[in-house]
Amino acid sequence: MRPTGQLHIGHLLGALGNWVRLQDEYECIYSVADLHALTTGYEDVKGIHDSGIEMVADWIACGVDPERSIIFRQSDVPQHAELAVLLGMITPLSWLERVPTYKGQIDELGEHLLTYGFLGYPLLQTADIILYKATKVPVGQDQLPHLELSREVVRRFNHLYGPVFPEMEAIISEAPLLVGPDGRKMSKSYGNAITLASTDEEIDKLVMGMVTDPQRIKRDDPGNPEICNVYAWHKLFGAAPADMDEIFVACTNATLGCVDDKRALATRVKDAIRPIREKREELIQHPARLEAILEEGAERARAIAGPIMAEATAAMGL
Repeated sequence: MRPTGQLHIGHLLGALGNWVRLQDEYECIYSVADLHALTTGYEDVKGIHDSGIEMVADWIACGVDPERSIIFRQSDVPQHAELAVLLGMITPLSWLERVPTYKGQIDELGEHLLTYGFLGYPLLQTADIILYKATKVPVGQDQLPHLELSREVVRRFNHLYGPVFPEMEAIISEAPLLVGPDGRKMSKSYGNAITLASTDEEIDKLVMGMVTDPQRIKRDDPGNPEICNVYAWHKLFGAAPADMDEIFVACTNATLGCVDDKRALATRVKDAIRPIREKREELIQHPARLEAILEEGAERARAIAGPIMAEATAAMGL
């Protein structure tokens, strides 16, 4: 995960929640991808370090366990960059140019992304995976083209130099769609994000301002929960099926007003975020502990990466 700002509840319900669950089934390696942060944010780097520390606090507060999983800072394991360079020697330029997000992000974010680092970031992603001979990678549907490119690069490497790296497989994480309170994508830049550090007051303000069924103008107008963001959020934040049925009936019969419904949702969201926020605040008070976790994780990661890197370089005749 790139350290590009505070994590919000979309991360909690999506990738991060999945990370926590995966620890029960796999040996997991989670990286603060600070080198990847440079691919789009190379002009302003002052926040990368501190954002990484806060992000680790968020991970641990949500349940990522540094005893069970390896947590480290990507740049503390130089083999990531070394292997990415070597993969760049064998990867055709056309493979990188066809990655769907390449031209799309340049169109969206600007031509300052016309750099070697941005073009080559899928190879750094590939190195992140194969440096540990990982066989499973949790991704969303939108990331499958990146993973398929990684598989192609592995096949090419093994064809040229021998069977060094296994082909990885995707673990598809079906992240729920969380629309922001204003109906747009949740983003800090839009001012519509409930972060894992949000106070109860900030949560109340955003939830009480949520967009609801646009056809329900007055309190006694019947509502349509199926198009109401508030109703969708109730389910995402743990409402039981019986509760969802009760809300549905009350809304369609106009016995439950939007204001009361949003108050109930705000309570639900605050109850979910409060223990995470409190744990996060306690962790951030001791940044040296978080640095120690990252340093220990980097040591564990290097112990795995070093021998595999040596195997790769030997296969390439170096």
